[in-house]
Amino acid sequence: MSSNSGARIITIAHNVFRETVREQVLYLLLLFGGIMAAAFALLPQFTGLAERDLIPNVGTAAIEVVSLVVVAFVGANLINREIDKRTILPLIAKPLGRADFLLGKLLGLWAVLIVLILLMTGGLLLLMAAAKVFLPIGAMFISSTFLCLQFLLLGTFALFYGSFTSSLVASLLTFATYLIGNFSADLLRLGKISDNPGTKQLSQTLFLILPDFSRTNLKNLAIYGDLPPMDQLLQNGVYTLSYTLIVLSLTIVIFGKKEF
Repeated sequence: MSSNSGARIITIAHNVFRETVREQVLYLLLLFGGIMAAAFALLPQFTGLAERDLIPNVGTAAIEVVSLVVVAFVGANLINREIDKRTILPLIAKPLGRADFLLGKLLGLWAVLIVLILLMTGGLLLLMAAAKVFLPIGAMFISSTFLCLQFLLLGTFALFYGSFTSSLVASLLTFATYLIGNFSADLLRLGKISDNPGTKQLSQTLFLILPDFSRTNLKNLAIYGDLPPMDQLLQNGVYTLSYTLIVLSLTIVIFGKKEF
């Protein structure tokens, strides 16, 4: 990649970041704050363990939900938005190129997600400290790092779907991918307990093809500081980045053949 190409990618990424922050981020942070306020107000009425157990779980789940909303509704619309505004042709004209366009969009989306996830994680830690519940800071930020990797992969899927279908369908497919990715490991476990060899083989094949988000979903473990060993974390990170590169390559191929 030339220095000029890198500069163009950064320019596209900066525009995505700036527009998304200006139009969406405040509302998303308010959504997260509303969820946490409701958790502090309502959950203690049902259990005395709410502050120690339920509220941190609600907080980490809220971080994931807000990030999913960004990917499904912003990420899936990044390509079609340019098409609807009729700015796609000037953007992908040389010397920018379609691959640079996609990389810039993906990096801009990921930058938004990183900032959001870190802000919400920091906010959760401060809220819990104010409630005199101290969560393991190191484990929480390792969990946040892997959550960023998870949504990098999901954001790549969102761009992939947006490269050949409408924004609405791309958003629905992104939600479906998120659900499938979080249950693919369970699918493998169900296949292992089946007495049918065909079912076992099918579950293993699907597990190899489908994304496995359980590798990057560490939020429940991080609350108690009980993370997997470093070699497993490294393996999971390499898996997620490799899968991202595969999906991104497919997206570049499909988008490269798209007619406008």
